Amino acid sequence: MRPPLLGRLGRLLLSALLAATATTFALTPSASAASGLTQVTGFGANPGNLAMYAYVPDGLPRQAPVVVALHGCGQSANDYYANSGWTTMADRYHFAVVFPQTSAANNLLSCFTWFDPADTTRGKGEVASIVQMVDKAEQLYGSDASRVYVTGLSAGGGMTANLLAAYPDVFAGGAVDSGLPAQCATSQVDASSCQYGSLNLTPAQWGDKVRAQYPGYAGPWPRVAIWQGTSDYTVRPVNATELRDQWTHVWGLSQTPSSTTTLPGSTTLTSYDDANGEPAVQLYEIAGMGHGLAVDPGTGEEQCGRSAAYFLDTICSSYHTARFWGLDGSGGGGTDPGEGEGLPAPADLKAGTPTETSVPLSWSAVAGAASYRVYRDGTRVGTPSGTSFTDTALAAGTSYTWSVAAVDNAGAEGARSAPVTASTTGGGTPATCVTANNYAHVAAGRAHVSGGYAYTNGSDQNMGLYNVFVTHTLRRTGPDAWELADGGC
Repeated sequence: MRPPLLGRLGRLLLSALLAATATTFALTPSASAASGLTQVTGFGANPGNLAMYAYVPDGLPRQAPVVVALHGCGQSANDYYANSGWTTMADRYHFAVVFPQTSAANNLLSCFTWFDPADTTRGKGEVASIVQMVDKAEQLYGSDASRVYVTGLSAGGGMTANLLAAYPDVFAGGAVDSGLPAQCATSQVDASSCQYGSLNLTPAQWGDKVRAQYPGYAGPWPRVAIWQGTSDYTVRPVNATELRDQWTHVWGLSQTPSSTTTLPGSTTLTSYDDANGEPAVQLYEIAGMGHGLAVDPGTGEEQCGRSAAYFLDTICSSYHTARFWGLDGSGGGGTDPGEGEGLPAPADLKAGTPTETSVPLSWSAVAGAASYRVYRDGTRVGTPSGTSFTDTALAAGTSYTWSVAAVDNAGAEGARSAPVTASTTGGGTPATCVTANNYAHVAAGRAHVSGGYAYTNGSDQNMGLYNVFVTHTLRRTGPDAWELADGGC
């Protein structure tokens, strides 16, 4: 999502530049990578003027689920297909994926129009077109109408929330990635207030915005996952809090968490459970991540996706979302297999005396443990058989957080320990300098936007208009802090 208020001339110039340098904003997959993506036509009246694309794994059985995946601004169905990791999950768990696509004909920057009631109201515009795609998928693939889910990034995330509000009878669950609450804005003028600030509404007021979209609907409501980077300056993290408030209130739940869990990629998962103890709303907050969809390239079970513009290498959000919805056959929940069950969490995790490059760890033994798994900042770094481990090759003068889980003879991992944090000695913050345009600085998380201007993170220096035509050199002054350094670095 990019600011909706760039000014007409600025938007036209940016649109032209986007067309000329599309790979700056979204990685174009190779022909072989895109061979499984197929356009589907004739899916209905299509009042929202969208295109329908689909990925269907070989041998897909009838009565399989359907996931609708909405791209972000400046992206296409092809970009989301190639980079998001949803095709990996579709192959593994056997479901179809529908990739709607908008265009510059609808919105100058090819954003789904999440802020326009003509496109977000039940039976109208883009949301109606997307539901027609769902109907077409059910006809073509024999899909299970009771297991339809929707997810989206940025503007696609905002549209996801609107779809869940307008069509709770269609979607069993949703995932809003770096997105906005349902009906946060009802005009383009209002959109910036949602992206960059808070409307200061109560949970009840947020919930009313959902309930007003389908008056008289009595449930059940969709289960909602919310993904947000804490360093997102395009869609501010307060939107995740407001989404949490909105959907917990719709479910009739407290905003007090039922549980909090640490996941890989510096991710904190907060769950809000229904009356049966099942997660109804889950908030995934990724420390230090900017604006984008969380992916984790690789071949591991919990890995997926490709790193590209707005596809950020942290954690495979598609994997955890699929498990939260129960697409893996687990019935939902979103935590790692075996987590919280079986072996208890190791107690007394302690960090010993650190050096510049290492930190020793120790913990109490767990009865029945065959080995242990050590996680640093959510990523597994060791599998010792005993109750101690020294983490090495660390950066000097840097703080890290560890947790440990016991593993039984069958390879099942138990609950993770309480975390412990320690810092290596020596070192300092490198004086890294980067020269780029203001748009690129914001996209990379070195700067943020306010009132159409770019400002350095940390020092909050005015860099001029937020566009691709103003260039600056920035010097790093801290982990998430930069200053202007045009005179040299």
